[in-house]
Amino acid sequence: MARYQRPSLGRALWQILNTHGSYVVVWCLMYRTLGVSWWLTLPLAILAGSLLVRIFIIFHDCGHGSFFASRTANSVLGFVSGVLTFTPYYQWRGDHALHHKTAGDLDRRGIGDVWTMTVQEYLEASRWKRFAYRLARNPFVLFVLAPLFLFVVMQRFPSTRATDRERRSYGG
Repeated sequence: MARYQRPSLGRALWQILNTHGSYVVVWCLMYRTLGVSWWLTLPLAILAGSLLVRIFIIFHDCGHGSFFASRTANSVLGFVSGVLTFTPYYQWRGDHALHHKTAGDLDRRGIGDVWTMTVQEYLEASRWKRFAYRLARNPFVLFVLAPLFLFVVMQRFPSTRATDRERRSYGG
Protein backbone atom coordinates (compact mmCIF):
# COMPACT_ATOMS: atom_id res chain seq x y z
CA MET A 1 0.00 0.00 0.00
CA ALA A 2 2.85 2.41 0.72
CA ARG A 3 3.67 2.89 -2.96
CA TYR A 4 0.12 4.18 -3.58
CA GLN A 5 0.27 6.75 -0.77
CA ARG A 6 2.41 9.18 -2.77
CA PRO A 7 1.57 10.84 -6.10
CA SER A 8 3.12 9.24 -9.17
CA LEU A 9 3.90 11.63 -12.02
CA GLY A 10 3.83 8.82 -14.59
CA ARG A 11 0.44 7.52 -13.46
CA ALA A 12 -0.93 11.05 -13.21
CA LEU A 13 0.14 11.93 -16.75
CA TRP A 14 -1.29 8.64 -18.05
CA GLN A 15 -4.63 9.36 -16.33
CA ILE A 16 -4.74 12.84 -17.85
CA LEU A 17 -4.02 11.42 -21.30
CA ASN A 18 -6.50 8.55 -21.15
CA THR A 19 -9.24 10.62 -19.49
CA HIS A 20 -8.98 14.24 -20.63
CA GLY A 21 -7.51 13.18 -23.97
CA SER A 22 -10.26 10.62 -24.54
CA TYR A 23 -12.85 13.23 -23.62
CA VAL A 24 -11.52 15.59 -26.31
CA VAL A 25 -11.48 12.77 -28.88
CA VAL A 26 -15.06 11.75 -28.02
CA TRP A 27 -16.22 15.37 -28.32
CA CYS A 28 -14.63 15.61 -31.78
CA LEU A 29 -16.30 12.36 -32.81
CA MET A 30 -19.63 13.62 -31.49
CA TYR A 31 -19.28 16.78 -33.55
CA ARG A 32 -18.52 14.78 -36.69
CA THR A 33 -21.37 12.31 -36.18
CA LEU A 34 -24.01 14.99 -35.54
CA GLY A 35 -24.39 15.54 -39.28
CA VAL A 36 -24.69 11.80 -39.92
CA SER A 37 -27.09 10.48 -37.28
CA TRP A 38 -28.15 11.15 -33.71
CA TRP A 39 -27.99 7.40 -33.22
CA LEU A 40 -24.21 7.57 -33.67
CA THR A 41 -23.88 10.63 -31.44
CA LEU A 42 -25.96 9.30 -28.53
CA PRO A 43 -23.62 6.44 -27.49
CA LEU A 44 -20.71 8.86 -27.76
CA ALA A 45 -22.54 11.30 -25.48
CA ILE A 46 -22.98 8.53 -22.90
CA LEU A 47 -19.27 7.76 -23.16
CA ALA A 48 -18.47 11.48 -22.78
CA GLY A 49 -20.62 11.55 -19.63
CA SER A 50 -18.72 8.59 -18.23
CA LEU A 51 -15.43 10.32 -18.96
CA LEU A 52 -16.72 13.41 -17.15
CA VAL A 53 -17.19 11.25 -14.06
CA ARG A 54 -13.51 10.23 -14.34
CA ILE A 55 -12.54 13.88 -14.84
CA PHE A 56 -14.44 14.75 -11.67
CA ILE A 57 -12.53 12.03 -9.79
CA ILE A 58 -9.26 13.60 -10.96
CA PHE A 59 -10.66 17.02 -9.97
CA HIS A 60 -11.44 15.59 -6.52
CA ASP A 61 -7.93 14.21 -6.08
CA CYS A 62 -6.45 17.55 -7.16
CA GLY A 63 -8.64 19.23 -4.53
CA HIS A 64 -7.08 16.98 -1.90
CA GLY A 65 -3.63 17.81 -3.26
CA SER A 66 -2.98 14.15 -3.94
CA PHE A 67 -2.93 13.88 -7.74
CA PHE A 68 0.45 15.60 -8.20
CA ALA A 69 3.19 16.28 -5.67
CA SER A 70 3.04 19.96 -6.72
CA ARG A 71 0.30 22.14 -5.22
CA THR A 72 0.46 24.38 -8.31
CA ALA A 73 0.03 21.43 -10.69
CA ASN A 74 -2.94 20.20 -8.64
CA SER A 75 -4.50 23.68 -8.76
CA VAL A 76 -4.01 24.08 -12.52
CA LEU A 77 -5.38 20.63 -13.41
CA GLY A 78 -8.12 20.99 -10.79
CA PHE A 79 -9.18 24.32 -12.28
CA VAL A 80 -9.20 22.92 -15.86
CA SER A 81 -11.12 19.83 -14.73
CA GLY A 82 -13.54 22.10 -12.86
CA VAL A 83 -14.22 24.04 -16.06
CA LEU A 84 -15.03 20.76 -17.84
CA THR A 85 -17.30 19.55 -15.02
CA PHE A 86 -18.83 23.01 -14.41
CA THR A 87 -17.58 22.93 -10.82
CA PRO A 88 -15.69 25.95 -9.43
CA TYR A 89 -12.41 24.50 -8.20
CA TYR A 90 -11.36 26.86 -5.40
CA GLN A 91 -14.83 27.08 -3.87
CA TRP A 92 -15.30 23.31 -4.06
CA ARG A 93 -11.85 22.60 -2.62
CA GLY A 94 -12.60 24.75 0.44
CA ASP A 95 -16.10 23.36 0.93
CA HIS A 96 -14.88 19.79 0.50
CA ALA A 97 -12.08 20.27 3.04
CA LEU A 98 -14.68 21.59 5.48
CA HIS A 99 -16.84 18.55 4.71
CA HIS A 100 -13.95 16.25 5.69
CA LYS A 101 -13.38 18.22 8.90
CA THR A 102 -17.02 18.03 10.02
CA ALA A 103 -18.56 14.87 8.48
CA GLY A 104 -19.81 12.53 11.18
CA ASP A 105 -19.30 15.15 13.93
CA LEU A 106 -22.74 15.66 15.47
CA ASP A 107 -21.57 18.89 17.10
CA ARG A 108 -20.63 20.44 13.72
CA ARG A 109 -23.48 19.34 11.45
CA GLY A 110 -24.87 21.23 8.48
CA ILE A 111 -21.82 21.98 6.36
CA GLY A 112 -21.21 19.65 3.43
CA ASP A 113 -22.86 16.66 4.97
CA VAL A 114 -26.00 14.55 4.69
CA TRP A 115 -28.70 15.61 7.14
CA THR A 116 -28.26 13.45 10.23
CA MET A 117 -30.39 13.31 13.36
CA THR A 118 -29.84 11.30 16.49
CA VAL A 119 -32.58 8.86 17.50
CA GLN A 120 -33.55 11.22 20.32
CA GLU A 121 -33.77 14.21 17.94
CA TYR A 122 -35.89 12.17 15.55
CA LEU A 123 -38.28 11.05 18.29
CA GLU A 124 -38.65 14.65 19.54
CA ALA A 125 -39.15 16.08 16.04
CA SER A 126 -42.52 17.14 14.68
CA ARG A 127 -44.35 14.86 12.33
CA TRP A 128 -43.46 17.14 9.38
CA LYS A 129 -39.76 17.18 10.29
CA ARG A 130 -39.66 13.36 10.59
CA PHE A 131 -41.34 13.11 7.16
CA ALA A 132 -38.85 15.57 5.66
CA TYR A 133 -35.95 13.64 7.23
CA ARG A 134 -37.16 10.30 5.83
CA LEU A 135 -37.71 11.92 2.42
CA ALA A 136 -34.22 13.49 2.43
CA ARG A 137 -32.67 10.11 3.24
CA ASN A 138 -34.66 8.22 0.60
CA PRO A 139 -32.13 6.60 -1.80
CA PHE A 140 -33.69 8.24 -4.88
CA VAL A 141 -33.55 11.68 -3.29
CA LEU A 142 -30.10 11.09 -1.76
CA PHE A 143 -28.40 9.61 -4.83
CA VAL A 144 -30.33 11.16 -7.76
CA LEU A 145 -32.19 14.36 -6.90
CA ALA A 146 -29.77 15.79 -4.32
CA PRO A 147 -26.64 15.39 -6.52
CA LEU A 148 -28.50 16.91 -9.49
CA PHE A 149 -29.58 19.85 -7.36
CA LEU A 150 -26.07 20.23 -5.93
CA PHE A 151 -24.26 20.12 -9.28
CA VAL A 152 -26.84 21.84 -11.49
CA VAL A 153 -28.10 24.54 -9.12
CA MET A 154 -26.04 25.02 -5.96
CA GLN A 155 -22.61 25.02 -7.59
CA ARG A 156 -23.63 27.81 -9.96
CA PHE A 157 -23.62 30.36 -7.11
CA PRO A 158 -20.82 31.18 -4.67
CA SER A 159 -21.54 30.55 -1.01
CA THR A 160 -21.71 33.41 1.45
CA ARG A 161 -18.42 32.11 2.93
CA ALA A 162 -16.60 32.34 -0.44
CA THR A 163 -13.36 34.30 -0.65
CA ASP A 164 -12.74 36.74 -3.52
CA ARG A 165 -10.65 34.09 -5.31
CA GLU A 166 -13.45 31.55 -4.94
CA ARG A 167 -16.01 34.07 -6.26
CA ARG A 168 -13.81 34.75 -9.30
CA SER A 169 -13.74 31.01 -10.04
CA TYR A 170 -17.46 31.35 -10.83
CA GLY A 171 -16.64 33.77 -13.62
CA GLY A 172 -18.61 36.62 -12.08
